[in-house]
Amino acid sequence: MLFFFDRRDFHKKLSLFLAALLVALPVLSAPAMAGGIIRDAETERLIRDYARPIFKAAGLYGQNVKIHIIGSGSFNAFVIDGQNMFIHTGAIVNSKTPNQLIGVIAHETGHITGGHLASLRSQLKKAQTASLMFQILSIAAMIGGAATGSQYGSAGGAAMQGGNLMLQKQILADRRIKESSADRAAVSFLNATHQSAKGMLQTFEFFMDQSRGSLRQVNPYLQSHPLAPQRIAQLRDLAARSPYYRKLDRASLQFRHDMVKAKLIAFLDKPRTVLNIYGRRNKTLPARYARAIAYYKQSGLKAFLPRINALIKERPSDPFLREIKGQFLFEGGRPSNAIRPLRKAVSLAPKEPLIRVLLAQALLSSGDDLLVSEAIRHLRKALGREKHNAGAYRQLAQAYARKRKIPKAELASAQAYFYEGRLKLAKQQARRAKKKIRQGSAGWLIADDILKFQRPQR
Repeated sequence: MLFFFDRRDFHKKLSLFLAALLVALPVLSAPAMAGGIIRDAETERLIRDYARPIFKAAGLYGQNVKIHIIGSGSFNAFVIDGQNMFIHTGAIVNSKTPNQLIGVIAHETGHITGGHLASLRSQLKKAQTASLMFQILSIAAMIGGAATGSQYGSAGGAAMQGGNLMLQKQILADRRIKESSADRAAVSFLNATHQSAKGMLQTFEFFMDQSRGSLRQVNPYLQSHPLAPQRIAQLRDLAARSPYYRKLDRASLQFRHDMVKAKLIAFLDKPRTVLNIYGRRNKTLPARYARAIAYYKQSGLKAFLPRINALIKERPSDPFLREIKGQFLFEGGRPSNAIRPLRKAVSLAPKEPLIRVLLAQALLSSGDDLLVSEAIRHLRKALGREKHNAGAYRQLAQAYARKRKIPKAELASAQAYFYEGRLKLAKQQARRAKKKIRQGSAGWLIADDILKFQRPQR
């Protein structure tokens, strides 16, 4: 199931966005604020599988580092703290191999293990005035990275003219050192997991090629990242010395990568564009996957169902083909028909909470009151794995209301509002629930926690 959150949710997750600009992946542009967070079980599982060995090698395994996917066509990735990494869909779609995207993840992991975000915050505190802080961040916002050869626009130039150049140069020089440090850490993580650094190198080389014309005009002292040729040379040397340099991705992993790419392209582009990219002569399963989605967007269920059924027949154990069939049946106004493929998808991927939430929605939308209890079971299991899922709490509130369990419905509604960041409404619902729930019970304590919660002072 692939769906988007709106800008408000996106902005909450990027509360440290300005600071993150200085430590974004060097070859890439700053995050697109117009985008939104994308949730999709198939894509998230793939990214988790890419990141898991890297995190383990970096000593981060078990520390609950989350990777969020942003719906933006730019090739970008960045971290905002020690537990949140963001990857643009453009980075996934434009990575030809898993190794290229894994290299991106390894680089960002290098920033986390290096404590670069904490260091940045400490440096920014040295800016004694709000105007100087603005100047530093304005410059950061104009930097596209050494590999892209970006130049400062008028806003960045104007900020520089009136600012403390010495402090700014010190901060930017430190950023260049930390980018090189993240490169070295990334290669060490890849070596430790017996993976090649060639994909990471290919990504950096691509962006350097895109920017050759502008590198001559870049001031090396006003760059947050090392100049591209120097950096590429260092990385090429590191990568080539690895015993795993020529190691290729497994065919099964490449297939999954291609499937996710096809899915994202099909969802994010217009059907005509998708059908041009994946023409009818392309008989591969990823191409047919993309075309099936495009035909649904263009012509509805009638065009989609025979195509997705053919794919399911070829890959009966693939939960995500059944999931997307259920999603489109649900969206197409046939929730009762969506239940069977979604139940099968859950049985094939029992640890994917997003599929359970979609199944619960179909069960609740079917109009059959006998299915409400099953919906509650799936929602509770989903929330056991993903306790911050506001949408799941919203569905749970509706299910409890239909079962006439009003205190539980009010508590679930309070939790939905809480994780949406709507604290006033969360407290209102929590207050109602708390009055009706047995004092000292688990539900009573949750309501009490919501009522006592105060937003952190900035």
